[in-house]
Amino acid sequence: MTDAERPGAGKMTIPLFPLQTVLLPGAALPLHLFEPRYRQLAVDLRSGVVPDRRFAVVAIKTAAVREVELVEHVHEIGCTALLEESERLPDGRFDILTVGERRFRVLDIDATRAPYLIGTVEWVEDDRPPPGAGEAAAQLAGAARSAYRRYCESAWDRSTWTAPAPDTDPVDLAYLLAADCLLPLPDRQRLLEETHPLRRLSMVCRLLSREAGFLSALHAVPAPPAQLPHLTTRGCLN
Repeated sequence: MTDAERPGAGKMTIPLFPLQTVLLPGAALPLHLFEPRYRQLAVDLRSGVVPDRRFAVVAIKTAAVREVELVEHVHEIGCTALLEESERLPDGRFDILTVGERRFRVLDIDATRAPYLIGTVEWVEDDRPPPGAGEAAAQLAGAARSAYRRYCESAWDRSTWTAPAPDTDPVDLAYLLAADCLLPLPDRQRLLEETHPLRRLSMVCRLLSREAGFLSALHAVPAPPAQLPHLTTRGCLN
């Protein structure tokens, strides 16, 4: 078991990739890498220089930040990304597909140790639900799934979305429901930062109900979510 997998493990260092988006646990994140430093990150992930094919994604606080150098430039809580697929293009760029894994808190940023940023992070764990919370969790999960269905029926063609499996753990459900929905970055960040699973389910229910209401009132829908048959470049952010 690596440090990245050990519950309760202390501080660790990991490559840090600041983006104008929030990665949620369990969510897919395709990236098109063209900057030299992130091309090098892809090489290091593929070759094992970076162990376990993992790096850290954290959202940049404002579009006014042109170059992340300090902890104050990014949100405190981010999510690790596991490299699942990668393709090196003829000109040296990379298309990669990652999936979100585990939340962390950024403690420090080092811009000198490697071509890309290195973060010192600590893990962020969920609060334990109170005893006897199973019924409340089931009710909240049902309400959140209903809100998700209303949103998707307003936003997408039926063939472009699939609800999470019925046996999905309520701890993970809110993230998976939000993964393919076009929530604003601040909302996604609040979901990522919420450490109580029941409050997180309640939050995603409110957010998706609100967005479904907007879609119905505006009589407009966003572009459909991209399919991921291989290495889509949806969200080509760097």
